Amino acid sequence: MAKILNIGSLNLDYVYAVPHFVEAGETLLASRRDVFAGGKGLNQTVAAARAGAEVCHGGAVGADGDMLLDLLRDAGADVSAVARVDVPTGHAVIQVTPQGENAILILGGANRAVSPETVGIALEKVGPGDILLLQNEINGLDHIIRRAAQKGLRILFNPAPMEKAVKDLPLELLDTLIVNEGEGKALAGDMDALKAAYPNQKILLTQGRRGASLWTGSEVLFQPAFPVEAVDTTAAGDCFLGYYAAALAEGLPYAAALRLAAGASALSVQRQGAAPSIPVRGEVEAFLKGTY
Repeated sequence: MAKILNIGSLNLDYVYAVPHFVEAGETLLASRRDVFAGGKGLNQTVAAARAGAEVCHGGAVGADGDMLLDLLRDAGADVSAVARVDVPTGHAVIQVTPQGENAILILGGANRAVSPETVGIALEKVGPGDILLLQNEINGLDHIIRRAAQKGLRILFNPAPMEKAVKDLPLELLDTLIVNEGEGKALAGDMDALKAAYPNQKILLTQGRRGASLWTGSEVLFQPAFPVEAVDTTAAGDCFLGYYAAALAEGLPYAAALRLAAGASALSVQRQGAAPSIPVRGEVEAFLKGTY
């Protein structure tokens, strides 16, 4: 079985319940505050670990990051490649109104302070044929992609949040480019243009409640989403990608990997929260067998 390395974001989400969004010059009393683990990187590592993969997380946290490291350890991930840095852990300040609307302020913090030394330590955890998971929430992606390609890793990159600078990354070195429809359009205009721009890469298109499509170069596979009643889709995509990577590491065929990932995502959207919503492998297998 191949190993998985995820060099990705680790966030603290500070969620404040407010009667309305704060206006300019206003001081507003919040009725409560909750603190949650977040970050696309953390969610994907938790998903891969709960799927049964051998996964290591690389990245950085500040002095306030113990909660995140504990969660990763509890999921079964190796956190020895997470550095402590002298800046705050990446975090979000989220206002939530009684109507369920939210306003979010994000600080990159330690996620933007991942050093080349930390990257080197993380890459020592894996070897040729292993999988590297990346998202666009940390710094140094150009360096990471080039180093990983030299090492012979299979690089799966999800360019979220999407920005213009993604086009300047060496995407031709990827094994798989993972985008939603909006990200695909931002990169190339439409999916045909995206496939033409990156003919040697697999392209995994996530399509929300419709499912996901995978272009492998020789075939196109479509996995429909399972029809379930969703209550919270916050971590649906991250759950899907973590499980998909774990299935590839296990050596499952692409169609089976997509089905396993779709089953995990279907369970996650029926639960509240991000990381807490991600199921363990046994739950997903029971769901797919119709015995959950």
